[in-house]
Amino acid sequence: MIEVLIVDDDTRVARVNAAYVEKVPGFHVAGEAHSAAEALRQVELLPRLDLILLDHYLPDETGLEVVQEMRRRGHQTDVIMVTAARDVTTVQAAMRQGALQYLVKPFNFAGLRAKLEAYAELRRTLDSGGEAEQADVDRIFGALSAPSEPGLPKGHSPTTAALVRQSLMQAEGPLSAQEIAERTGVSRQTAQRYLKHLERTGRARLTLKYGDAGRPEHRYVWATRG
Repeated sequence: MIEVLIVDDDTRVARVNAAYVEKVPGFHVAGEAHSAAEALRQVELLPRLDLILLDHYLPDETGLEVVQEMRRRGHQTDVIMVTAARDVTTVQAAMRQGALQYLVKPFNFAGLRAKLEAYAELRRTLDSGGEAEQADVDRIFGALSAPSEPGLPKGHSPTTAALVRQSLMQAEGPLSAQEIAERTGVSRQTAQRYLKHLERTGRARLTLKYGDAGRPEHRYVWATRG
């Protein structure tokens, strides 16, 4: 079993993430922490720990500072950042400090499952040992970059797709591309492209809002909503 520590300042979110992890075969939640200090304490106390799902926004320190302190203490536990921090500076810093994956909130079970399954594949590849030929190296890095949104068209980002999908799922009614753009921080054109993909794959429905004049506004609603 892959032993996982869940670190999130929101206890409700931590419980949801823990429930998600337990649903993925081969993974077990070893503990939860809701602050940087508690996370570091768990890292020291847990008899075995393979992976940390780490939030960036913690009440006492940032997630990246937790990673820095772990490494300073000699702990090489793998880290997947699971956070609402979407600025490029934080993403780049996480990458440079050795985070294996970066999952942007909000996300659903499928998004987290894809990251965990990619991590498990990475572990299987590395545990085989021996010397690595180029094909083996490609497979290792391919596991790290495994997409979390199967069937995405070429050039589409799994992270952006997850943001657009979650915005629709959480909305109380139909949203326009501009409203999606404002909620996710992407351009209106990008939001429109991802919305059209969701419509083509049957996960979103297109509705039209007619005004007094001009072309009707295209609005989208998650397919399971009425």
